[in-house]
Amino acid sequence: MSTIKVKDGTEIYYKDWGTGQPIVFHHGWPLSADDWDAQMMFFLAQGYRVIAHDRRGHGRSGQSANGNDMDTYVADIAELTAALDLKDAIHIGHSTGGGEVIRYVAKHGKGRVAKTVLISAVTPIMIKNEHNPDGVPMNVFDEIRQGTGFNRAQFFYDFPIAFYGWNREGATVQEGIKHNWWRQGMMGSVKAHYEGIKAFSESDFTEDLKSVEIPVLVLHGEDDQIVPFNQAPKAAELLPNGKLIAYPGFPH
Repeated sequence: MSTIKVKDGTEIYYKDWGTGQPIVFHHGWPLSADDWDAQMMFFLAQGYRVIAHDRRGHGRSGQSANGNDMDTYVADIAELTAALDLKDAIHIGHSTGGGEVIRYVAKHGKGRVAKTVLISAVTPIMIKNEHNPDGVPMNVFDEIRQGTGFNRAQFFYDFPIAFYGWNREGATVQEGIKHNWWRQGMMGSVKAHYEGIKAFSESDFTEDLKSVEIPVLVLHGEDDQIVPFNQAPKAAELLPNGKLIAYPGFPH
């Protein structure tokens, strides 16, 4: 296994294949680098260097008791990209990983990142508050916390139904994908997953988005039941060099 040890001693697992311009993939909650396998294989065949990590507390990375917050996730990425000496990189983030990408680029990525892609991202902020009145109410995240913290095996088995839109008319559950989602989730730390809910729901990426001048492509399905589509136009509007592509009927 390839790992680096970051400053607090936590080991971060990563995959690093190929040569050429690097593409760095950032996974969503509560998954792992394995969620990007198909995309990594595709871009590897196109001559890119492909890298994906397991966020701390997820997958094969260390299950640290602390640091399950967005700023620490991003600091871990900064250490990883420095250790691998990644330059002219393309960073692609899904869901929580989208928030991780934009904050990494804003805080640490100057001179290292060429462009980024945010897919179904939690940017600019998910939680409903006075500044985000059409956000997701806190009670929704409290229900996710309850299921994750105290009934995780069953909760993670059920969660992919809405995640992939299999509850829509005519949709067919793909059992292999469902079980692989569950496998990835159950590899991680229940404490990290529980605390990570605050990280993805309450982190405010408004200023990060405003400060990123490189090209950013925002992709979002209009039938996303996890991160509502209304996030995407807000993020694209805040970006100095952003472009939004919406996908009618697509899930998370």
